[in-house]
Amino acid sequence: MIHSSNMKKILSLLILMAAFWVANAQELEVQVTINTPKLQTTAPEVFETLKTAMEEFMNNQKWTSEVFEQEERIGLSLVLTISKELSTNTFEGELSLQSIRPVFGSTYNTPMFKHLDKDVVFTYEQYQPLEFSETNYLNNLTSILGYYAYIVLGMDFDSFSPFGGEPYYQMAQDIVNRIPPNVAGSVPGWRSTEGNRNRYWLIENILSPRCRPFRQAIYDYHRHGLDIMHENPAAGRAVMAEAIESLNDVNRSYPNSMILQVFANTKSDEIIEIFKAAPPQEKTRIVQTMSRIDPPRSSNYRQQIGR
Repeated sequence: MIHSSNMKKILSLLILMAAFWVANAQELEVQVTINTPKLQTTAPEVFETLKTAMEEFMNNQKWTSEVFEQEERIGLSLVLTISKELSTNTFEGELSLQSIRPVFGSTYNTPMFKHLDKDVVFTYEQYQPLEFSETNYLNNLTSILGYYAYIVLGMDFDSFSPFGGEPYYQMAQDIVNRIPPNVAGSVPGWRSTEGNRNRYWLIENILSPRCRPFRQAIYDYHRHGLDIMHENPAAGRAVMAEAIESLNDVNRSYPNSMILQVFANTKSDEIIEIFKAAPPQEKTRIVQTMSRIDPPRSSNYRQQIGR
């Protein structure tokens, strides 16, 4: 039989443990898929342990000082497709990412960040622990994963408060800055000289003063648009239309920016579905704006929204 004093101690301990768990609840809920369509040398078991290691790395790392409840964790799917074995433990491939955010008052999850990184080269030994440092470069794989963890966090926080993602974008920028010159010269994705569609340019775009209207639009689109559509679909859609139109400012001040391409890749299907029900004038404005910032899909916008 447990005495009342002992019961109080046990309850106190349980409360402390619960408080510790809540205070340390992680921010991301990541699912990893690894595809190896062309590999012939490396044992499949290596990639099974890599999948587990990547999920544990992303899910167990504390990326912010904020408190996240379990249901508030940010859903993120990663698909790593390995196309080449450069050596017995060095691989080349591409990483597909998609994060989601719940929409207030609904069961709908809106896509927040959808991107394909084609410049993934990394070294991995089976059972090698994946470690991360906020101050030092350790290896290319954890630098890439940490970089995208902060990008995803930045997008999510920007959608809940104006420019709320700033500290996480700065952390992503710090990762870029910490890549040693010899590493940046031997693996792709980190240098400004490699075109304008890589990790360097993604964070450069996000933090550029010319792209400030984009970040304000992310907040307006989600917090004052999508999040009120359960109460007033027309009002929410009107705010979203204004947010999308404001991207014209970014397109003019920063032509061909990577961040607008990422936005279009992430949101085009959602925008089409939402604005199918818009009044004619609103449809016309959205088709014009999206056709300017996303020319490859201009016929889609005209045909599917403009009908």
